[in-house]
Amino acid sequence: MTALAAIARVTSGSAAGIDFLRRPGPGTPMMLLHGIGSRADSFMPLINALPADLDVIAWNAPGYGHSQPLGKTAPTPQTYAEALERLLDALDLRRVVLVGHSLGCLFAASFAAHRPDRVAGLALLSPALGYKVAAGAELPPNVQARIDEIEALGPTTFAATRAARLVYNPEAHPQVLEAVRDAMAAVNPAGYAQAVRALGAGDLIADAALIRSATVVAVGAEDVVTPPANARALHAALANAIDYREIADAGHALPQQAPADVAALLAQLIEPRHG
Repeated sequence: MTALAAIARVTSGSAAGIDFLRRPGPGTPMMLLHGIGSRADSFMPLINALPADLDVIAWNAPGYGHSQPLGKTAPTPQTYAEALERLLDALDLRRVVLVGHSLGCLFAASFAAHRPDRVAGLALLSPALGYKVAAGAELPPNVQARIDEIEALGPTTFAATRAARLVYNPEAHPQVLEAVRDAMAAVNPAGYAQAVRALGAGDLIADAALIRSATVVAVGAEDVVTPPANARALHAALANAIDYREIADAGHALPQQAPADVAALLAQLIEPRHG
């Protein structure tokens, strides 16, 4: 199947208050959870690099796109994991291969730690480790600055100032930079603020110790947002890590800058399908 045909098969949907993109297919679905400044269609380069018959779903997290925001001002990764479970229930999906990118790793890991029966495999890409902020405590200044900046600047200017850090050698990858900037400029500031607070509350290493699913970890070798040291620490904390990769010539926007490399990594988690 051509890439153009694969794109044509991706449709939008909504369930349990969450909107998503889906390319249907047989077998166990793969669920993609985006990062804090991204959205469902940020995964399109990766979707097009994955096997054309794979059932793939990319959500817009609560508060992103047309997805309903969460009811809590200061949610935790577990709050998003509960929203994910509601979506899976609404779609009648018992088990999925779960893929998180950046902040999405915190949500994916929380889900895998607490609902292992529903996770057929786990991938954690460019992992954000979280800041372990206790309930009711103030965010660290550098984390609070994210909320303050998007409220002061607005999403478009905010994206213009931040997007280039997510792409390795952005001048050589103008289309990747444009896609990253466009996704960041489209965020809803209120939904973004909720996600920042979840980032503050998160503790990925603690959740990793509870995960028993087969897990792969990858990071861009040139990632300056969630550097390789984060990914190495995560990999060391996992009980059933089956692969770890640092992908050359890639930054934080890993699924967009190196989709073929990420797809090759994820192939280990895809169950064989027989015609």
